[in-house]
Amino acid sequence: MTTLLPDPMTLPAKRSCPFDPPDEYAWLLAERPISRLQLPGGQIGWLVTRYEDVRATLADQRFSPPLVQVTPAAELPLPNEELVVPPGTFPALDPPEHSRYRRLVSPYFTRKAMRELTPRIREIVDEHLSAFIAQGDRADLVTGFAGPMASSVIGEMVGVPVADRPAFQRQVATLLSLSAGVDELRDARVGLYGSMAELVAAKRRRPGDDIISRLLQGETRISDTEVVNIAALLLLTGLETTAGMVGLGAFVLLQHPGQLADLKADETLIDGAIEELLRYLSIVQFGVTRKAKEDLEIGGQVIRAGETVIASIAAANRDPRFLCDPDRLDIHRSGTPHIAFGHGVHQCLGAHLARTEMKVALTALFRRLPTLRLAVPAEEIPMADDTVLYCVHSLPVVWDD
Repeated sequence: MTTLLPDPMTLPAKRSCPFDPPDEYAWLLAERPISRLQLPGGQIGWLVTRYEDVRATLADQRFSPPLVQVTPAAELPLPNEELVVPPGTFPALDPPEHSRYRRLVSPYFTRKAMRELTPRIREIVDEHLSAFIAQGDRADLVTGFAGPMASSVIGEMVGVPVADRPAFQRQVATLLSLSAGVDELRDARVGLYGSMAELVAAKRRRPGDDIISRLLQGETRISDTEVVNIAALLLLTGLETTAGMVGLGAFVLLQHPGQLADLKADETLIDGAIEELLRYLSIVQFGVTRKAKEDLEIGGQVIRAGETVIASIAAANRDPRFLCDPDRLDIHRSGTPHIAFGHGVHQCLGAHLARTEMKVALTALFRRLPTLRLAVPAEEIPMADDTVLYCVHSLPVVWDD
């Protein structure tokens, strides 16, 4: 891109390639790594793009995570419409309150916990993949496999009954949508939190072996309202993210047959492939919103107290200063320190879970369906660019019996 971008600019959104960030980011990385940004409400904020500056922003506790995240069209009130942070919604809290809540939940998402959970994840993946294959030789990978699989994993962990998972999945998808109307968003929010309150009350009476029950029975006293908000948060952050990465990851691998052939020939490449997919795709498409609590400096730019900063994960993971040839997918890369899960104290709690689900799901998918291919031309795949998370709405695929 040779044309200068306006100053202030609007948040980039349009993509020319389904797997690459908007074209504007390449110019910003080279010419204006910290840019003034016209926010939807009329205020002026900042867009940070370079890897080093994004990491510094996310690690700096002089920034606070607001409850609302900025998108190109508006500030998205997720998961609550109120400006007061609901108890238990720890990603929107600063330490020490953030740390207190996170410590309650983090034991269920450690590497050790994921190693213990992996056999069960394999069972869930195999069950859903068998049902997917049973549909014939053509199906939608997103609705037929990735979505139900991710819903089953996080639903079982949290304690959501099987019969209730489709409703929760629809509500979560609506709350992450940028095209849903105000009434739709309100209905989805009321439905999600209302149903979760009923579930928490039921677990209080008859606990099971799940996160909700363990929180209610733990040594740390915690109210039902706090548990409701924590459990809803786990669904909001742990369902569509993994489903989206499995669907989009399969799509990009199918479009890179040489890379896919290498992975099929040597499944030990899967760990590196997952890290490369996370870096290359960076599905948090609009970045992470932060607000300065005091005057500070990032990358030589003074940020004033109260100003909003958007740290672009997608741009940072394509910064040529941090990685050679970043616009090329290469599953043979090793030790790539991407920030697809964020950075600092607010780094994604479910990072190890997402990695495990992706590893198990994609390995099983291409092992059991070695002839898997797109059922329509790649340009006809509907991209989900109208959601907080960039992925595919559907992925029609076909395979040989």
